[in-house]
Amino acid sequence: MKVTVYNLKREQVGELDLSDEVFGTEVKEHLFYEVVKAQLASRRSGTKATKERSAVAGSTKKLYRQKGTGRARQGSIRAPHHAGGGMAHALEPKDWSYRPPRKVRIGALKSALSLFAKEGRLIVLDSLEVAEVKTKAIAATLTTLQADKKSLVVDTAGNDKLVKSLRNLENHQYLPPEGVNVYDLLRHDHLIVSRDAAKALEARCLR
Repeated sequence: MKVTVYNLKREQVGELDLSDEVFGTEVKEHLFYEVVKAQLASRRSGTKATKERSAVAGSTKKLYRQKGTGRARQGSIRAPHHAGGGMAHALEPKDWSYRPPRKVRIGALKSALSLFAKEGRLIVLDSLEVAEVKTKAIAATLTTLQADKKSLVVDTAGNDKLVKSLRNLENHQYLPPEGVNVYDLLRHDHLIVSRDAAKALEARCLR
């Protein structure tokens, strides 16, 4: 497929050939659910914990002799039924993360990229090089590009001026091509990519 390439003033400066397999494939929304669910599950801290009898403070000495006291036999003051004792069936930290198969992850990413292209929300730029670190300037550029609502900006690593200009904008986010993911794509209204980043995304999905 051919997409129009713009400059930072939204002037057409050429065209770019992109793979139909990546930017023009069938949109499979059920894959979005699978991948986003896995991403959010992996963010869970899972740090719940309570102390069992081995973790609480207290003597390990037997409280009193086994027989002859007329009371129930006791082995430790750390037992759950004693005040200050450990919890029975204590909660332990849990890792909620899991990783869907690679075909599912790549399929979801291809579907998300194709959705942006299909709906006209993909903007390919010849270059994302900015002259200086200035948030106001990059905000004005996004307005010119008609992408000032919520945009995900993707450029190859090393464009520090762009990163620093964007980081104070609440509704916009920068990611390198290798960091683009389905969750962040679906959270934004527009996808702005440089020519090099578009090719890097394409290569990532086809390898």
